[in-house]
This record gives sequence, C-alpha cells and structure tokens, in this order.
Amino acid sequence: MNETLLNDVVVAALKAGADAAEAVGAERRSLSIGVRNGALEEVEREESRDLGLRVFIGQRQATVSGSDISAEARAKLVARAVAMARLAPEDPYGGLADPDRLARGPLPDLDLYDPTEPSPLELEDRARAAEAAAREVPKVTNSDGGSGSWSSSQWTMVTSSGFAGVHRASGFAIGASAIAGDEDGMETGYDGRSARWQADLPSPESLGAEAGRRAASRLGARKIASTTAPVIFENRLAGSLLSPLIGGISGPSIARGTSFLKDKLGQQLFAKGIVISDDPHRLRGLGSSPFDDEGVANGARNLIDDGVLTTWLLNSSSARQLGLTTTGHASRGLAGPPGVSTSNLTFHPGDRDLAGLMQDARAGLLVTSMFGPSLNGNTGDWSVGCSGFWFEAGEIAYPVNEITVAGNLLDIFARVVPGADLEIRGSANSPSLLVDGLAIAGL
Repeated sequence: MNETLLNDVVVAALKAGADAAEAVGAERRSLSIGVRNGALEEVEREESRDLGLRVFIGQRQATVSGSDISAEARAKLVARAVAMARLAPEDPYGGLADPDRLARGPLPDLDLYDPTEPSPLELEDRARAAEAAAREVPKVTNSDGGSGSWSSSQWTMVTSSGFAGVHRASGFAIGASAIAGDEDGMETGYDGRSARWQADLPSPESLGAEAGRRAASRLGARKIASTTAPVIFENRLAGSLLSPLIGGISGPSIARGTSFLKDKLGQQLFAKGIVISDDPHRLRGLGSSPFDDEGVANGARNLIDDGVLTTWLLNSSSARQLGLTTTGHASRGLAGPPGVSTSNLTFHPGDRDLAGLMQDARAGLLVTSMFGPSLNGNTGDWSVGCSGFWFEAGEIAYPVNEITVAGNLLDIFARVVPGADLEIRGSANSPSLLVDGLAIAGL
C-alpha cells in the first residue's frame, strides 16, 4: 500500500472535519507447511491488505479499519471514523505524536527484508527434515509434527503532522515437536527458530534432533516435595521473567497507578552490574523497526542500567498523562489507539555458563518449561507452573514435573544472577537466570 493512497485518506479525513488524522496500511503474504509422521498435514497461505484510520476532533478520537481499499470503501471508512469521533468522549491526553518527536530524514536500514521466497516444496522439505530428525532420536515414539513457514509484510504510516514511513520485513521459521514414551508414560519436546533472513536459520535436522532430545530427557519425571531451593530458569524461557517487568514499567500502567513498580523509577531493582536493554535498531532483529507505531524516532536504551530502573515505556498519551516525553515505545495494530511494547529486549549475560550456575547453586531446580503464570500487578506476587530437572552437586539428577514456583518479583529481581548463555532466539532474550531461593510447591 503506497504512501500516496494513505496520504489521500488523511487529506479526505481532514476535509470531512477531522482536526488530525493518521492512516496506516498493512500488507502481508505468508505460507506455512505442516507435516506429521512423514505425511503432509496442513498448508496455509495468507494474502491480506488492510487499512486503518485514526482521527481526532479536538480531544475526541476514533479508529476504524477495513480490508477493502477501493475508493468507495475508503470514503465510507473516512465518514465512519469522523462520525464516531464526534460521538467519542474527550481524552485530555489524546492526540498525534508531537511533531518534534517524529522520525525525520532517511530512516535506518535495519536489513529486515530477505527477498527470497521459498516454494511450498522447499518448506515441506524443511518440515519433513526437522520431523524426521526428531523421530530418529532414541525413545521418541511419535511426532506432533514439523513445520516450515515464510512471510513477507509491509507497514506504511502517514500522518497529518507530516510523518510518512515504510517498514518492510520478512520472516522464516522451522519447528518440530516430538513425543517420547516408555512404560511409565509419554513426554513432549519442541524446538524451533525464527529469523528475518533465511540464511540465519539453523538446519532443520539440528532443530528436530533437539526437539527429540528434549522429549526423551523428560521421561521418568518425578514429583518432589514442597521446599525452598535455588531455581535456575533456562535461557530459552528466562525471558518470561521479563514480561511482568515490562508490564510493570509500561506508561499506561504507571499512569493508572496499578503497577507494583510505580514508585521504583531511579531505584535499584536488580543487583549492580545488571543491564537490560531494548534496541529497536538491531540488524535483522525480530522486534526491529525504524520508527515506533506513532512515527516517533526510536533508539536503543538501557531500561535497567547497573541494576537501576531508568525509564518508563511511554507512548504519546501516557507521556502526556505523566508530564513526560514519549520514549518511542508506541505499539498498535490497525484498530484501537496505541499501547506500548518493547522491540528487542535483552537481559545482558553474566560470567557463568549454565553448568557454572548449577555448580554455584549446588542443588536445586532447573526450570525448562513454564505454564499458567499468575501475577498480582499491584503487589508483584508471582507464581508459575513448571517442569524441568532437579540437580544435585551441580549435576542433573532427574526430571521433575507438576510443580509451582512462587515469590515476589521485587525480591526475585533483587537476587537474580544472569548466566553467560545468552542466545538471540526472538524479540525478548535472556541467559539462564539463577535465583538463590524460591518457594517450590510439589507434593
């Protein structure tokens, strides 16, 4: 969807009575192939082109979207948006981003688009190779399938305040899920990877083999008695600990006064030396973008620096409510006003690898799977169901399941120790994280 069409929509909205307007266009093509037990199981193809419009009349706003971009449909879209805005309640903090915060000049090239378009047969071959490697692992008895996918997307934004920008990206993914079994039961294991460029993907065989290994390693899982012990969160899921942190420092939560971190800006949350950064300009990053979803200039910053909380995550609305300036973290879809989100979140690594963390802790729980997290956003009390491995004398002893880990996040953040095994797997990445003592509910 080109900038000229979106600019025409913005101009039409102003002529219809809007004081300000913002039009966005989203185009996407994707293909996903799934196989199971060596047979083709699923083929999904998507092609979409959608238009979103946000308009303001004074401090009243409305957002509408549609997939029909014909001239007649665009005219109806504009009329509907303006009519809705006239009836909307006033928002004293509403409005487009301040012009002096908009991204200007040449936008950074973040190398997010790989023009390669794999054929359905190529994707099927990758899915088959991943699944076959998983099924070859000893003790793997069945498969939950293998998959290969590709996507291409483009996000275009034009505002009446003078911003116009295009963000184009591609995506490639391979995954496999294995089922291992013995006389005592069955366990599942998964591995997969996504990348902006096809060449950055690991081989399907390596992913499938890891899925099978993870499934087989879970066989013979035991239940354990409730206790308090060191807990290590494996690197591939440790980023889940960052989710309540990000929710707790989001501008809308702070403005509502509903966050357990609302009084912690500028204070020591983590141990000295700990850094958690957010970088929207990481080359080929899965969360990268050259501007935020209000057209605001964005850039790398440390959210936690030497253990200290340095900033809230702000869009224009929450920044105005708090008397601050947007941090370039606005995030939105085609419908509804912007929220906030991070881009490429990274918990910077420490000095000890996973084996070193287990040696430091001597005995405790290594969490490799988490589900059903529960958080009291006002107090930071947190719990999560999990499974993994019990380790003793710094070595894996046996798999465990049906356990819950719980604690207060302020206490957890203050005591967490990062490992050295950071892997960039997605848009939120962390090394393994050790907490020296958490409540573990078992039998």
